[in-house]
Amino acid sequence: MSGGPLSGVKVVDLTTVVVGPICTRTLADYGAEVIKVEAPGGDLLRTMAQGSRNPGMSGKFINFNRNKRSIVLDIKQPDGLAALHRLIEKADVFVSNVRPEALTRAGLDHASLAKKNPKLIHCSILAFGRGGRYYNRPAYDPIVQSLSGVAGTLERATGEPRFVPMVMSDHTTGLIAAQCIGFALYRREKTGVGEAIDVPMLENMASFVSSEHLGAATFDPPIGPSGDGRLLSPDYRPLPTRDGYITVGPNTNQQAFAFFDAIGRPELKTDPRFDSAFARTNNAAAYFEVRKTGLAQKTTAEWLEIFDQLDVPAARYNTIDDLLTDPHLGDVGFFQPEDHPSEGRIRRSRRANKFSGGERAAETHAPRLGEHTAEILAEAGYGEAEIETMRTSGAVR
Repeated sequence: MSGGPLSGVKVVDLTTVVVGPICTRTLADYGAEVIKVEAPGGDLLRTMAQGSRNPGMSGKFINFNRNKRSIVLDIKQPDGLAALHRLIEKADVFVSNVRPEALTRAGLDHASLAKKNPKLIHCSILAFGRGGRYYNRPAYDPIVQSLSGVAGTLERATGEPRFVPMVMSDHTTGLIAAQCIGFALYRREKTGVGEAIDVPMLENMASFVSSEHLGAATFDPPIGPSGDGRLLSPDYRPLPTRDGYITVGPNTNQQAFAFFDAIGRPELKTDPRFDSAFARTNNAAAYFEVRKTGLAQKTTAEWLEIFDQLDVPAARYNTIDDLLTDPHLGDVGFFQPEDHPSEGRIRRSRRANKFSGGERAAETHAPRLGEHTAEILAEAGYGEAEIETMRTSGAVR
């Protein structure tokens, strides 16, 4: 598992579903050793997601949990909880999306753990930040999309509140948590001391939405309505061509004027509604209507060739399934085959980012439930007889 910028960093991962696992998968992808601690029933994502060959190994679980090892501990039993404490004593990072009160009851809060491991980075991924009235409420991604204004942006654009059909709040917050852990590790290199990090989903997504859409309401009092009119237009989407769809993004004058020439509307270059980026933003609805009408004239392939020659940003529209055959993703080897020990041949997406200083040397498969329990306990100093006793009692699996 050597290699990568996080090589040598040991992470104990007490997270489930998506928000925590995408955080720890990111750490693992870039070299950290991640020990995934699961309850006897396993991570809910093992069974709640569609698509599996064998029970407990859904495709979604596989995608979010590669490069980790799995240990099953029943932390409701004293021996199971003691084993988790022993793992954390030797860890650099502890990540959890368990509600803080439950962590404190188990002695897994930062103040308790730092007594034996003062260099520990303790990251709590929360639904809602401490001090607010929502704190300690349960939540999943759609709850946060609803509260944070994400669904509201779709209502402004389409007339109907909708969720982005991905667990975007989970994914975004998990990646921010990984980023924060990186920041804390950097500070620890300078100070030698660990710290506690809170990463709340609502506040992060509210920041995301307000940074994008507060707009004129940034000023007090507001100097106009909130929202970026370009992004909230119902035609901010792939637009129809003669035989399919295409997405174009002519933002600069050079790009926009080339686009006007391409669709046979050169007079629009001097139209005061469209003769500058500022004007096109203020007249976003009309600008999108020009795009929609013009793009209907030719096929997607014809437009792509024209826009490539004109250096106008444009792309074909990909369905989810089209990702598997996208030529650019094929060029960079984005999808690679893997022979999983229990699931057989699967597709694996590669790490998107590159580090010239070195990368993780070996990829490992998403673990079966408790696959590495005995191995991890032995590394923590447990003998075979102790492990067997814990297995018999149900403290480990």
